Amino acid sequence: MNLKDCHNFDDYRKLAKKKLPSPIFHYIDGGSDDEITLNRNTEAFNDCDLVPNVLSDVGNIDLSTTVFGKKINFPLFLAPTAMHRLYHHHGEKASALAAEKFGTIFSMSTMSTTSIEEIGNVTGSPKLFQLYIHKDTGLTDNLIERCEQAGFDVMCLTVDTVVAGNRERDRKTGFTTPPRLTLSSLISFITHPAWSYNYLTHKKFKLANIIHMTEKGTSIDKSIIDYINEQFDPSMNWKDAEYCIKKWKGPFAIKGVMSVEDAKKALDVGASAIMISNHGGRQLDGSRAPFDQLAEIVDAVGDKIEVILDGGIRRGTHILKALAVGAKACSFGKGYLFALSAGGQAGVESVLQKMKDEINRNMILMGCKTINDLNRSKIAFR
Repeated sequence: MNLKDCHNFDDYRKLAKKKLPSPIFHYIDGGSDDEITLNRNTEAFNDCDLVPNVLSDVGNIDLSTTVFGKKINFPLFLAPTAMHRLYHHHGEKASALAAEKFGTIFSMSTMSTTSIEEIGNVTGSPKLFQLYIHKDTGLTDNLIERCEQAGFDVMCLTVDTVVAGNRERDRKTGFTTPPRLTLSSLISFITHPAWSYNYLTHKKFKLANIIHMTEKGTSIDKSIIDYINEQFDPSMNWKDAEYCIKKWKGPFAIKGVMSVEDAKKALDVGASAIMISNHGGRQLDGSRAPFDQLAEIVDAVGDKIEVILDGGIRRGTHILKALAVGAKACSFGKGYLFALSAGGQAGVESVLQKMKDEINRNMILMGCKTINDLNRSKIAFR
């Protein structure tokens, strides 16, 4: 099996599972506790049906939209995800270059294995930086200032990870960062020699954005869950968000909003966008799916702030449903991380092409020429 055999999310997942050592694959694939929310994130779309119109003159389809003040070629962008170096030896550079080729946004995590400056030099396309507030306030300020100097366009504060979720799969598989040899993981590394060779012979693993600020960035030899619990500030509040928004002075998204109450607070502190997200089902298990919350939040604040749907995206039709409810755009994480693992930059380009083709084809079948044609008359909830 190779990239040309991949036609959908499940195919990229299967190829990634074939190429990655078990602990790495399951870190991407897993969620928290019983993984109910992880699965519900995608299942929620099945409760909504598309209602097409015919004979609508759809000869020329325009998939473009504007989000964060930036025009992108189609309404899907790469969500911020950590440690791409674990999945492919070219790391975040591969993802960023693929996003640039397809005219969409690349999002970079604080927990990136490529630095802010490197990504700033690699691509001039729209870039979003995902900020975590650390206990060391100087680190938070430093990250914002470096993003401004490197030409990032959007700042995004993730607010649902003040403590790490209970990711039992990671404990069972022995996942650590960087990977550490145990009796169980050794077998998996040996049976994936290509990954092991590339990991050992390319750039050393490091948390590139914080390596100069904290010893944890250079000598971390434990679970990422332990890092989050030790370094992230659980006392973070709306005043901290407002401080970051004022310091950044540009498009600013708050990621992890799941309630109308918090959406209104995001608006009050000056955010220009919210990302409805439950961290891919990796934090609070048993929480609602983002798509389940979308309509209520859009109705409350959608005319005053940009609403992005993040979570559970597997198909182009999922994106059409979200846009019809009122989302400005969607982002996805697992989908492109599996593709990155399967084939590096070519893999991410492959999945973006598949998703773009699905959106285009289904827009035609829906009788919609532009993104603006998608509205609630085009959907029905079961």
